[in-house]
Amino acid sequence: MNQPASGSIRLWSGIGLLSFFLLAGFSGLGARLWDLQFRQKDHFEQTSRTQRYAVVRQSPQRGLITDCKGRILAASTMIYNVFAEPRRLLQDEQYKLTADTLQPILNVPGYEISKQILEAKNPGFLRLAKDIPSDQQQAVLRARLPGIGIEEAWVRSYPAASLCSHVVGFVGAEGRGLAGIELKYDAVLAGRGGQDVYVVDVLRRPIAAYPEGRSPIQNGDNLVLTIDLVIQEIVREALQKQIREYQAESGIALVMDPWTGGILAWVSLPDFDPHQFSKTPADRLKNRTLSDPYEPGSIFKPIAAAVALDCGAITKDEKFDCEDGYWGQYGGIHEFGNKRYGILNVRGIILNSSNIGMAKIGLKTGSRRLYQGLRLFGFGRPTGVDLAGEESGVLRPVKQWSGYSPTRIAFGHEISVTALQMARAYCILANGGTLVQPHLVRAVINPDGQITDVTPSLVGTGYIIKPEIAEWMVREPLRAVVKEGTGDQAAVEGIEVFGKTGTANIALPTGGYDTSNYVSSFVGGAPVDRPRVIILVSIRKPNRALGKGYSGGRVAAPVFREILQKTLTYLDSNP
Repeated sequence: MNQPASGSIRLWSGIGLLSFFLLAGFSGLGARLWDLQFRQKDHFEQTSRTQRYAVVRQSPQRGLITDCKGRILAASTMIYNVFAEPRRLLQDEQYKLTADTLQPILNVPGYEISKQILEAKNPGFLRLAKDIPSDQQQAVLRARLPGIGIEEAWVRSYPAASLCSHVVGFVGAEGRGLAGIELKYDAVLAGRGGQDVYVVDVLRRPIAAYPEGRSPIQNGDNLVLTIDLVIQEIVREALQKQIREYQAESGIALVMDPWTGGILAWVSLPDFDPHQFSKTPADRLKNRTLSDPYEPGSIFKPIAAAVALDCGAITKDEKFDCEDGYWGQYGGIHEFGNKRYGILNVRGIILNSSNIGMAKIGLKTGSRRLYQGLRLFGFGRPTGVDLAGEESGVLRPVKQWSGYSPTRIAFGHEISVTALQMARAYCILANGGTLVQPHLVRAVINPDGQITDVTPSLVGTGYIIKPEIAEWMVREPLRAVVKEGTGDQAAVEGIEVFGKTGTANIALPTGGYDTSNYVSSFVGGAPVDRPRVIILVSIRKPNRALGKGYSGGRVAAPVFREILQKTLTYLDSNP
């Protein structure tokens, strides 16, 4: 009686179990289909696209860099490379025939070509030869070898070589800027790559163009610098000659337009060939004008005195006792070269470069006013020049000053500056007291020829010091330094020159000073009535053992004179 019921139960149980497995199977299949259709859709579309299409990428031409007269400083030229697609050549050992055919064309043994193909890490691309001449290029194209093609590429060249290396910089193997203008303006110069897309067969031979995948190429913009290559050469030659003459460690020199802040010449020695930057010692790559702050010494005195006059702490005719060469207060202060001075006014203090006189001016100005005035001149912060890696120098907050600090900072100690900061400070004096922005790029020109003037102009936007103070400092003390004082070696016949010498001890990282070595400087300009240029020259560690002297007046001033004389002559003939 129970057997039929038991059989029915077993039957329905079997059907239920089968249904469960069928449902589970279909559910799994559905999930897999959903995964393939939706979740991995992009992956398979990309795989299919890769198999059906070939993408030919086009690299943009990097923009030119020229000087202010259009002379080329950096340019990109087209070269042609031979490339292979190893995955195609490995089919049926096609690489053997390919290597045998390319051997006489590229003048490379066939076994070396075969080895490169077999050991290629990228199955889709291998560069076999770089920058081939046109006859080899045509021979490769005539051979019509499957899996072998000609690649267009750009190579960067620097016609001026070492002459502008620290300004222009260089690009790396991938064509990206790594230093100088090349780095700072990389996005502007680089442009944007394009591509063409082709439908290909199973052997990846082009069948037809695929217009929807095409994107146009956009070449980089060109840059026009404020640098004048002729003045740059004048400066480099004069500085290099003096460094050799005095067996100095290094030197820097700048020529600036005091009215616009445009930099006409920028030299940092030793320099380097940008074509060989990867083989150049790091010391030669260092842009000392930007990254080598130093205690300025006496070239700082006119700036501190101008601050004191401007804030009313002192007057032009005020007299100061210079203590006959030694002042025992505030840690004891000597005059350079054991000079002895008595009563001097401000003009006399600058003319004779009295440390004691400046120390007393610093005391009368006071820490707060001296600090605020120097900050207005831009010390203690980067100038914002359009190059990467600029140091700010050191101007400590007043709360970190000691009672001695106003006396030392006033004559260029306890502060570090860059050459660019010092040159800008003298531009402010020369143009009547207004701020300027040092800059190297004058204009940007896009591939269509549209010009954008990017000159930053701050002249007239506000006075750092009163015009009458700036003009007096240039016309009286600084002109007197050249006519009557330590800057006589900077004088040029027929031209009213102004400036200041400096012979600064080198501060040691551990504290104190290197008493055996100095930085010898001169900074100034001409003509006095309306200065056309400001020139700064600093030479580090001239060899005192030569017995030729080491002061700024002896070492740096003659370089200044040569640069000034030749530059003004050139500017007169090339307005």
